[in-house]
Amino acid sequence: MSQLQQLRAAMNDAGVDALWVSHPANVRALTGFTSPEDGKVLVTPDAATLYTDARYTVQAREESRVPQHIARPPETFQHASGDLKGKRVGFEADNLTVAGLEDLKTHWPEAELVPLRGVIQGLRQLKTPDEIGAIRAAQALADRVFNDVRPLIVAGARELDIALEIEMRLRKAGATNAFDVIVASGPRGAMPHGHASERVIQDGELVTVDMGARLNGYNSDMTRTVAVGQPSDEMRRVYNAVLEAEEAAVKAVKPGVRAADLDKMARDILTGHGLGEAFAHSLGHGVGLEVHEGPGLRGTSEDVLQAGMVITIEPGAYLPDVGGVRIEDLLLVTEDGYEVLSHAPKEPV
Repeated sequence: MSQLQQLRAAMNDAGVDALWVSHPANVRALTGFTSPEDGKVLVTPDAATLYTDARYTVQAREESRVPQHIARPPETFQHASGDLKGKRVGFEADNLTVAGLEDLKTHWPEAELVPLRGVIQGLRQLKTPDEIGAIRAAQALADRVFNDVRPLIVAGARELDIALEIEMRLRKAGATNAFDVIVASGPRGAMPHGHASERVIQDGELVTVDMGARLNGYNSDMTRTVAVGQPSDEMRRVYNAVLEAEEAAVKAVKPGVRAADLDKMARDILTGHGLGEAFAHSLGHGVGLEVHEGPGLRGTSEDVLQAGMVITIEPGAYLPDVGGVRIEDLLLVTEDGYEVLSHAPKEPV
């Protein structure tokens, strides 16, 4: 069953006759259009149309898997209005702005607008072979760049210089950062999202590097924590506890496992080391056209792992004013278990 067929089945279950797609990642997933922030898609039971403007006439014709209509609002809405009279039209409530919703109400007064959440995102959790290949290539590039930059993580180096080196090497390879590179050294390691600063790395510190590549629209995500010199006994203890939790959760990945159970497993191990309260975020998330997408690996998640999902496993422990550790791998859920896609070494500390 094609993605559009799956979507139409989901639309039928949601009780809508059409769906107005505005989330850029969903636009790209449905059409292949690589400038999805400037596109919308209308999906009906028997058609799908990409709406974009004249800047993308050639690009849309070359890339889109569905027919295109080149226009700007209000003509965009007028073109679609004839098919929507008296129909229930779903819209992406987690993406459409208030102004965007007012536009739909103004131009489609005879349609009943229905807010929906996560319809396409749910379908995107299972990756196609082509998508898996794209994510695999993005992670292979990230591994290579991290390995090339690792010798530069030394006492006297600035966090910003490490991050800039990573970004430059990704760009030279035709990619971009999947997100702002995190380089957090010493006490700044206690910040899970400690984006690179002007701080100078000191001898005896741990340095957390969280990075990903966005290549051909698809993302990777990986974290390594490395030692500069000899860290304290306490930070070595924290590192080994996080590594134990990470490796145990990775080994438990397989179809049918509840995401919440994986989170609990890692959290229980860290709690056993007295670090349960220091684990300040969920265990992981899905990765694809977005660097954070479903499934969600957290204690409240209802998600169950299925073959074809690409997920992160990333426990961490963060001690204010002392330091922190996070170790993250990118995994493909396979028919009988998992495949680790991130191959940069996890160094013993």
